[in-house]
Amino acid sequence: MTYIPDEKRYDGASFNRCGRSGIVLPSISLGLWQNFGGVNVFETGRAVIRRAFDRGVTHFDLANNYGPPYGSAEENFGEILRKDFRSHRNELLISTKAGWDMWPGPYGLGGSRKYMLASLDESLQRMRLEYVDIFYSHRPTADVPLEETMSALVQAVRQGKALYVGISSYGPKRTLEAARILKSEGVPLLIHQPSYSMLNRWLEKELLGTLDDLGVGCIAFSPLAQGLLTDKYLNGVPESSRAKSGVWFNKEFLNAENLRRVKELNEIAKGRGQSLAQMAITWVLRDKRVTSALIGAHSVEQLDNSLDATKGLQFTDAELHEIDGHAEDGAIDLWKSAREEAA
Repeated sequence: MTYIPDEKRYDGASFNRCGRSGIVLPSISLGLWQNFGGVNVFETGRAVIRRAFDRGVTHFDLANNYGPPYGSAEENFGEILRKDFRSHRNELLISTKAGWDMWPGPYGLGGSRKYMLASLDESLQRMRLEYVDIFYSHRPTADVPLEETMSALVQAVRQGKALYVGISSYGPKRTLEAARILKSEGVPLLIHQPSYSMLNRWLEKELLGTLDDLGVGCIAFSPLAQGLLTDKYLNGVPESSRAKSGVWFNKEFLNAENLRRVKELNEIAKGRGQSLAQMAITWVLRDKRVTSALIGAHSVEQLDNSLDATKGLQFTDAELHEIDGHAEDGAIDLWKSAREEAA
């Protein structure tokens, strides 16, 4: 059946200015890190993306190695674009990244010009696109000069393969230096994509202030703390969960202290008339320096639940104070070592 987007998809949709740029992003964006790869059901992912667009989500975030297997999320997304969104490309803001491992050998990861640009070419081929809206350096790399990585981003823009550039998981000092290099080349840093949740608050110390000073947007990934901040683990560990599979989830995250925090936060969410996931997303967006919350979804039902977070009431000072009593670092930051090694 031919897909016809909802004519009222922008009614009530909320968008936020990305730093001091001319671009706005939806308050909640959809990431294809998990659930959209070759091991997943294609039609389920297709239904999620259709539903997201019907609800005003215009930003879809990918990376070269999203899947599994690597590259398959981009391939599937490209097929969905071909089937359903060919005439709506100009309504979409599509991003991809390179930095983590992608193919064997010394040229298949990191921040070298060779890897970054070769990866972007392959991403465009997989998605059947002429350009992406944002191309990211997916992580800082201590063994590659920052000037080389940023020059690759600049070249991507000058070649017309990316409209804007971003960085992900960079610390404050390296973010400042990246922004300086890019500005000197006439290609401003549009956006930073850090991890951020009620159990992972590292960026509050300095990074958010740095981005605000630079006029750079912030899209927070993993606002649900890899699923910890949902009802998934309130009553044990489901067989289908990441914790069981061990994929991008350390079982030590489910320690007694983190589970206690999650249960306390769930009670606060109930008092607000929200699910824990909805409150977690609303909480990330409480800071106006955060442009968008980047979520994943394995079903239309889960997507709808997350998107309904924008209907949540503003937090009272009393609620924020109560949340702060439980929203403490849970040692779940999987990207900390990469950030600190390159600091």
